[in-house]
Parts: sequence; structure tokens; C-alpha cells
Amino acid sequence: MANSKEKLFEQFPPVSTEAWIEKVTADLKGADFEKKLVWRTNEGFNVKPMYRAEDTEGMSSTNSAPGEFPFVRGTKCDNVWLIRQDIKASDVVAANAKAKDVLTKGVTSLCFKVEADSINANGIATLLNGINIEETEINFRCCVRQAENLLNVYKTYIDSIGADKEKVKGSLNYNPFKKLLVRGKDIENLADVCANLVKASAELPKFRVLAVDSVMLCDAGSYISQELGYALAWGNEYMSMLTDKGISVDDAAKNIKFNFGISSNFFMEIAKFRAARMLWAEIVAAYKPACLCAAKIASHAETSKFNLTVFDAHVNLLRTQTETMSAALAGVDSICVTPFDATYKESDEFSERIARNQQLLLKEESHFDKITDASAGSYYVENLTASIAEQAWKLFKEVEAEGGFYSAVKSGSVQNGVNASGNARRSAIARRREILLGTNQYPNINEKAADKIVKAEKCGCCGGGKCEPDFATLDFSRGATQFEELRLATEGNDKQPTVFMLTIGNLAMRLARSQFSGNFFGCAGYKIIDNLGFDTVEEGVEAAVKAGADIVVLCSSDEEYATLAPAAFKALDGRALFVVAGAPECAEELKAQGIDMFINVRSNVLETLQAFNSKLSIK
Repeated sequence: MANSKEKLFEQFPPVSTEAWIEKVTADLKGADFEKKLVWRTNEGFNVKPMYRAEDTEGMSSTNSAPGEFPFVRGTKCDNVWLIRQDIKASDVVAANAKAKDVLTKGVTSLCFKVEADSINANGIATLLNGINIEETEINFRCCVRQAENLLNVYKTYIDSIGADKEKVKGSLNYNPFKKLLVRGKDIENLADVCANLVKASAELPKFRVLAVDSVMLCDAGSYISQELGYALAWGNEYMSMLTDKGISVDDAAKNIKFNFGISSNFFMEIAKFRAARMLWAEIVAAYKPACLCAAKIASHAETSKFNLTVFDAHVNLLRTQTETMSAALAGVDSICVTPFDATYKESDEFSERIARNQQLLLKEESHFDKITDASAGSYYVENLTASIAEQAWKLFKEVEAEGGFYSAVKSGSVQNGVNASGNARRSAIARRREILLGTNQYPNINEKAADKIVKAEKCGCCGGGKCEPDFATLDFSRGATQFEELRLATEGNDKQPTVFMLTIGNLAMRLARSQFSGNFFGCAGYKIIDNLGFDTVEEGVEAAVKAGADIVVLCSSDEEYATLAPAAFKALDGRALFVVAGAPECAEELKAQGIDMFINVRSNVLETLQAFNSKLSIK
């Protein structure tokens, strides 16, 4: 067999990287290799069009195994993750019934969002009645002021039912920084509260009480390496506080849980989770724990809310599915999939079932849980891991130089940094540099969404009234929000604007440009009337007027615009808005004749459509 393999490979002599680049350069026919094929990421590093074995030389991760420090390939030797569902527990009886039901449908981890009036012996006993807390991971979210009380009540409940504290696993999800990041309000006695929680949880070795909720940063539009860099600084803030309070390094590290977000950048997200394990292990190791097992990160992942949409909401399923795949392949401990309808109403039994099944498909049909770190050894993913780690570590050091995460949040640098990224992404969405299918590209122009939106207006900090922040806060506007506002305004107008495609001249160009223009104006919810073509502009203009067009878009070739555009503009004579599809060389000449509206691939789609809504008196 060995000789057969040798003969086989002899038929395919190795090809050097230089030879590959020479071949690619020849195929580019003079185009610049760097400009044409090297991709500059939002994370601040370049991605090459191809990677080879030489690109992974010297990487320690390629020689490590799952479960080995620094855990880049995983903190365990399998890829079993928990399927988590979050449940609102304002009604503990109903929440209990729902929890027991979903546990029969594939869920292995629960997270209860508990109200203050339920945090008592009877409330928690009712909530957890009939649930085996030794076999099911139990997580809690509550108001930060109630965290210590909830932990004590839960411990009392564990004692009352005689559960084995060594087997009880889960988290309290105490996140005091949420008050700063969301409300812009400072927190009191942070270090003392954190230390007290860790001490109180000492009896529960598998129950973590401190949360690094970097999913908040992801939901605000942060870039991938940015989320990771801030998450590491966030976790290190806890480590520093706790060790200064006399908590051992091992106890401090084993009480921190990372709740990451997952964006739709498939390979980048896989690399992020691998880099997170490696970098967190190095941070904890620097504190010199008694056992390196304390350096194993506890990672939960939640699909992003930033890229979810109201219109064509079922496309959200595609987004969350690829995100879930990234986290599953990357080897996180648990995953929660956001239901596809979460942007416009309380998710129902159907959407929650689909969200659960998205993970079950990966386990039961795709067998993602049967192999650990499937991307290991991939030249591309290994290099992405190293690059993201480098960028995240650079940001981590910048935050530490500022005095740590707490200081950076109070100064606003974290919020401002994330908001800048979110704004850049929204700008990219406005220009279609980042695509949200069904929203800024290929919209379903027949869809109406106003009736399905259930609004829940309330102050994000205290449930009502206005709260003036003392510090900068995160902006959680989704990427699609402005497009949705634009389209909902159109939907609420007395008359749906009509866009008429005046197609004439060169067949290929008029078809391409009419399709582009219909897609363009469809993003605002306008009615689109396409046409096969007209023999004269006068014929097209009269057809447009007869159809009641509000906007007439001339679709032809650049060469023909010099004569066709002035003729069509004159024939229309102000009876509708006149637009030219494209960016012809004669644009300045056309503008001199009063033709000043053009749409093309360089247009800011959002701003252009907002301007048209204004021209059409749509508020």
C-alpha cells in the first residue's frame, strides 16, 4: 500500500507557491494580484485567496490535541454541546410546564429569566418542580440586585431536594456591566458583590456566577475580533477583582462564563471561538493557577440579533443556521438559537420549535457532535484563528493600558468602539456592501409587515419613563432597522408609489438595468412595473403615464443615454419623477439639461430611497 501511494504522488509533483501565483497572475491578465484577490477584512487583517502548508509552519495549534493546554482545539475530547432554551419566568407555573415540555423535545439546558417577586423558596420550588437538576443544566437571569438572593434561594432548594451539589451545573449570569453598557449607570461595590457570589457558590463546583456577556457587543454590531478582545478584557476584570479580594485564581476562573454572540461570517466565527479558548487559557495561566484545568473557558453562544429582519423573516432561519453551524463546529459548550420571529413579536411554540430543531438537525442528521474541532489543520481556518487572536490581543492590551475593562467602559471607549463598528456596518448595509437578503437585496415587494409587528415600548433601563445616562451606551439598532422604517412608512402611505421601467434600446443592458432598478426601489416597498421594451421613448412615456407611474426609470445602455434620456425627460414633462439607471459618461451633460437623478451600484440605497420617500411626501 505504501509503495502504491508513493507511485500515485509521483504522478503529481509538488507545485510551489510561486508557481501558483505566477499562474494566477497570468490569468488575471495584468490586474493587480493584491487589489484583485486579497481581501481586507473588517477585523483589520488581510486574507489571501489561497493558503498552503507553509502558512501553518510554526503554529503550536497544529500540533496540539483536544483537551490540551492552551485548548485551541477544545476544552474536552468530544464535541457534545448542550441545546439551550431561554424561558421567561414571570409566571413560574407556566414556565415550569414549558420547561418540562421542551426537555422532552431535545433541550438539555434551560435558562430562566426570573422576576424579583419569584425569588423565594416557593417560587423557585415551583419553577423547578419535576426537573432533574442533576441532569439538566440550569441557568438563571435576574436583576443584578437580586443575584445574591437568588443564589442563596437556589442553594436552599438544592438542599431541600437532596440533590448532589457536585452534579448540579449551570450559571447565575450575574452581569453588572449591563447597567453601564445599556443604561449608562455606574455600579456600586462591584468587587465585593462578585467576591461574595463566588464565595457563596463554593459548594457548587459546576455552577458559574459571573457572566461575560459579549453577546451584547455582537448584538450592537461589533466586529468579531472586537467582541473577542473586549470579552477577554471583561473576563480579566473579574479575575483581577476577585484575586485582589483574596479569591484563589482557580476559584475565580471557574466562576466565569462567557456568553458569546455569533455573526454570519461562517469561518471567522469558527476561528473566533478557537482563538477565545487559546487566549483565555493564556490569561488565566498568567495568574498561575494550581491546576491548568482552571484555564478552560466555559463558552455559551447565542445567534446574533443584529442581522435579524422583520421583512422576509424566514430568511432569519438561514442566518441563524449558519451561525449555529459555526459555533457547533468550533466546539462551544452550549448554544441558544434566536427564533426567527423574535424581531417583531414574542416567539411562539412554532418558532421556538424550529429554533430547537436547527440544533437537532446538526446533531442527529449532520453528526456535528461526532468529531472534535473539524476545522483543525485547515490552512485557512488556522490562519484566521491566528489573525483574529492577534487583533483581539492587541485590543485587549489597549483596554488594559486604559486601566482595565471597568475603566474603559466608564470612559466610554468600549461603547464608542462598538458603536463605531455598528455604524460602519449599517453604512455598509445601506450601500449593499453587506447584504441582508429580503431587506436591502431581493425584497418581496408584495409582503406587508405592519400588522404582524407587536410593539412593546418601554425604557430599556427601568421599565418606564426617561433615564439620562451618565456614560455612553451601546446602540442596539439592528442592521435592517432603517430599511424597515422606510418600508413601513411606504406601507402606511395612502397610495403605494409606482415605479415604471422604461426599457428601450440595447436588449442586454435594458434587461439588466430594469432588474437592478426593480430590486433597488423594491427595497422601499414600491410597486414595480417592468416591461419587455419600447420602440420609442414617447411610447414608453405614454404607457408610464397611463399606468399612473410616480417614478419612471430609463433603462438602456450608456451609449444610448445621450439621446434617449433628454428625449424621455422632455416627453415626460414633469408628470413623474425621472431617473436614469446607471452612471453614464454623459451624466454631466444630462444634469445640465435638468436630469439629476441616477441610481447605480455606487448609490447609497438607503439614503436614495429616503430621498424619494421625501419627494413623494411619504413620512
